[in-house]
Amino acid sequence: MKNINKNRKFQIGVMGSAADLKYSVSARKATEQIGYLVAKSGNYTVFGAEKDVDSLSTAACRGAKLAGGLTIGITYEKGKKIFNEKTDVIIATGLVRGGGRELSLVLSCDAVVSISGGSGTLTELAIAYQADIPMVALKGFGGWSDALVNTYFDGRKRRKILLAKTPEEAVRLALIEAKKFRQKYEK
Repeated sequence: MKNINKNRKFQIGVMGSAADLKYSVSARKATEQIGYLVAKSGNYTVFGAEKDVDSLSTAACRGAKLAGGLTIGITYEKGKKIFNEKTDVIIATGLVRGGGRELSLVLSCDAVVSISGGSGTLTELAIAYQADIPMVALKGFGGWSDALVNTYFDGRKRRKILLAKTPEEAVRLALIEAKKFRQKYEK
């Protein structure tokens, strides 16, 4: 049987802190760079579209748009009014923030990159682990990304959260792992 998905672009998720965690300007700039690099690679940036606050995920969307990339925002509840109006595709899950939306967000990705992060990012990484979706953490900005880098979630050792020290390395690793993920699950 012919693989109909072989030419599909990779959907790279970018997850990180919301504004209420007061992330640094350097974290925001690094996340914008990640979105920019995903777009420059010809792939799609998937992010958690917030309705009311800025976030590192939204910063990734802004970076992708600067590079002319396609962005996909996964939001909670109903309706498509979100914080970043420049998003290309908005998917309203009808689900709550804090578990429901995160499931749809992560399962839409071929790989995820995390930076900093609070409880939402922790949830997203746990979902990725359970689904065997590749995870790359950009280290140096605190939060769950720094705490979990180079570790497994449990004794099953299903998939390690890979370390990246720069946005360039994060995107490079995410694309390598996304290709392996697709080869494993989309035969």
